[in-house]
Amino acid sequence: MMDKQKPETGTTAPSQLVVRQGNQIVIPGFASAHSHAFQRALRGRTQRRATTGSFWSWRGLMYQLAEKLDPEQIFNISRFAFMELAMSGVTAVGEFHYVHHQPDGTPYDDRLALAEAVIEAAREVGIRITLIRTAYFRGGYQQELEPVQKRFSDPSVDKVLQDVETLAKRYETDPLVNVAVAAHSIRAVPIEQVKELADYSREHAMPFHMHVAEQRREIEECQAEYGKRPVEVLAEHGILDENFVAIHATHLTDHEINLLGDANAFVCLCRTTERDLGDGLPRTSDLINAGVNICVGVDSHAMSDAFEEVRAVELDERSRTEKRTVAAEAPELLLMGTKHGFEAIGMPEVWQQDKVCLNAQDACLVGASDDTLADAVIYGATLRALDQVIIGEERIVNHGMHVGYEDALKRFETALRELYRS
Repeated sequence: MMDKQKPETGTTAPSQLVVRQGNQIVIPGFASAHSHAFQRALRGRTQRRATTGSFWSWRGLMYQLAEKLDPEQIFNISRFAFMELAMSGVTAVGEFHYVHHQPDGTPYDDRLALAEAVIEAAREVGIRITLIRTAYFRGGYQQELEPVQKRFSDPSVDKVLQDVETLAKRYETDPLVNVAVAAHSIRAVPIEQVKELADYSREHAMPFHMHVAEQRREIEECQAEYGKRPVEVLAEHGILDENFVAIHATHLTDHEINLLGDANAFVCLCRTTERDLGDGLPRTSDLINAGVNICVGVDSHAMSDAFEEVRAVELDERSRTEKRTVAAEAPELLLMGTKHGFEAIGMPEVWQQDKVCLNAQDACLVGASDDTLADAVIYGATLRALDQVIIGEERIVNHGMHVGYEDALKRFETALRELYRS
């Protein structure tokens, strides 16, 4: 496969992004480009062999949660999920939002009640958010919507775009809030509607996100419907470009990898969730060599650790290839977790405005020389070392703890009791 990897551009070299300041090591804030915040309520509840053995059985447990959620619970779970992200060094999140309506599919009086709950959760935490309003129209190839999926779905693309425009207008003066659009997946959105959504995002200079090739069954269904694999179908319809963000992209051929690279598209890897779900190992080094821009996301919140999400891009590729230093070195990984993530959620201009301060005297960082700081942070830092998180001029985490943690914890625990009481 031809090596098309491009040098990073900009005013700050990767090696200058990690600096020692007294007893602190300072890095930019991380961006988690793919999140389903409500799934934080699943952590620890889907791991037993008797209850879940595959992505599809896990999805059934996730659906059981999704059908019970109300706006207050979504707010409380999302608030805690975003707070936990902030305490791992994340200062911006792309929320792939697809729980839109009441459990029977009827819109709330305010169609955007649940989107508003998620946005307000992020605003209370003080974290930047791109609300990625996600379209969902069917249960799969030749499949009707399952009952729980009705609250994900809308009757038309026009309704989806109406919501996008309303949200964008409501928050147009809020510097912490951005809005984008997504198609959930090739199985949930027919290609004609995918193209409509992509054309809108291109016209309005928005990133366009979509789950792509996470599961082999999705690929098989796509081939049955269109005679081609997902990335091939997207390319055939002119959907791939520099604003396209393929989530997961786990099971790709050489041809598909080159199509994404030729388009200068993004792939968002969510390794802690992909490990948890048994999705498989993406061909990360091949993607990078083809010219694909890599960013990372927390996805299901199975774990909230920005350092682990970034280092896994390289370490999981080492496991796949049985070689070392195959995808990227530490400064490049840091750019994937910061600059690329901000670009993928439509916030490229602010990626160096936030700071994460680590305790240089913590045991996990002691002994790092100035010329190996990036390596020490990416491969050795634990959340114990995180001291402060500053978003713009606002310090929202101090001594490793968010200033609103106690209240958020109390309300999160209340939501869990309500959802899981016998």
